[in-house]
Amino acid sequence: MLWTLFLLCFGLCAFIRFAPSDPAKWHVDPLTAADPGEGGVLLLPGQGAPVGRLSDLDDIAQQTPRTTQLAGALQEGMITYITRSKGFGFPDYTTVRAIPKGDGTSDLIILARLRFGRRDLGVNAARVEGWIKALKALDQAR
Repeated sequence: MLWTLFLLCFGLCAFIRFAPSDPAKWHVDPLTAADPGEGGVLLLPGQGAPVGRLSDLDDIAQQTPRTTQLAGALQEGMITYITRSKGFGFPDYTTVRAIPKGDGTSDLIILARLRFGRRDLGVNAARVEGWIKALKALDQAR
């Protein structure tokens, strides 16, 4: 019985860590995506969305531990990242879309959501806040 429980737990952990991420499901326009729920974050223009350059935010995201690019490109104006938790490797998906303002900057619309569960204890919000803080620091350094 104990071995069965161990194998079930191991199998669940392996599934969480290695389940494929379908870009068609996760690389979606934040303006038309479903509500991310309690464990997610949606920042729209006038409602917390930062202003900056997508390339700067991409650099910040790529430097975030356990974060990789799933889909999109700078030229597309929209990029989706996967960030995995340190222990079990739970995947969170963050899509950033740039809407050019005409002055070389953009409104950066951010949609962060989790794949498994309903709540993430504020992990998505903390990561997005960290990205915005780093973006503001970069802009002030210029």
